[in-house]
Amino acid sequence: MDIPLEKHKGKIRTVELRKESPSGLAIGGQDCLALHLFEGSYPNKPVIAWEITDTDPSKWLGDVRKPYKDVLGDPVGWAKMVREEHGAKIICLNLIGTDPNKDDKSPEEAASLLKNILSAIDIPVIVKGPGPGEKQNDVLAACAEAASGQSCLFAAAVEEQYKTLVASCMAYGHALVAETPIDVNLCKQLNILISDMNLSLDRVVIDPLTGGLGYGLEYTYSVMERIRLQALGGDEMMQNPFICFIGDEVWKVKEVKADDPAWGDREKRAILWEIATATSLLYSGADILVMRHPEAIKAVNEAIDDLMKG
Repeated sequence: MDIPLEKHKGKIRTVELRKESPSGLAIGGQDCLALHLFEGSYPNKPVIAWEITDTDPSKWLGDVRKPYKDVLGDPVGWAKMVREEHGAKIICLNLIGTDPNKDDKSPEEAASLLKNILSAIDIPVIVKGPGPGEKQNDVLAACAEAASGQSCLFAAAVEEQYKTLVASCMAYGHALVAETPIDVNLCKQLNILISDMNLSLDRVVIDPLTGGLGYGLEYTYSVMERIRLQALGGDEMMQNPFICFIGDEVWKVKEVKADDPAWGDREKRAILWEIATATSLLYSGADILVMRHPEAIKAVNEAIDDLMKG
């Protein structure tokens, strides 16, 4: 008996990062649901971004600090380590040190660091700001100028504050992350606002906001599926790849931090929590997964390779 196949009229845009580099990559481009290789084309497999920080991430649990103990506080060395020792294809530079409530590093310091990292490694870089507010505008604008022409991915534009980042990405040749709080209609509205500023939507990646396992994961999954179905149905304002910031959600939950013998080994449990969250979001359509623990990343990369064999 023939398997009934569904053909969609829509297609997800392809977003290219670090285009000028031999190690640049493309995400998106599929014309079928997540990993439905039997129904359509899936030209670019999902990719994992290794999260690194611009300052020692003192609030990270010891379990996830331990693999990076020799490079914590040295973001250039950290970037080189994950590229050379672990074969990273993309990194996410989380500028937590620019947060006014942390180290309050200046936009100029962040821009100089980004230039040094781009010189040290040949792979794409996601640049994540300290969070909504004027400081984020200043930091990301300075970084966008410093990385002019390098086609980085900047996170994130939100509806209350998107114009400065959109203008910077337009001026200096970058892509941006459009972040909305797990809502289909808000996602579309932000993409319309960005498009109205004449930034091409093939330079936009959607962050639907990620819930970790046990903390809204099923709601995130549902909203991502609805966005993707709308996109494949022909809605041009929704036809963008997804990014999910897994590590930031997973490594702060109670079940990952609690030392309870009844729950088994805590480090193993934490790694499995990151794996379970990441693989679930793969099935809902994630194109970039931002993760932390090397063992979790290895396991999910193996899952991606197996799934892409069809």
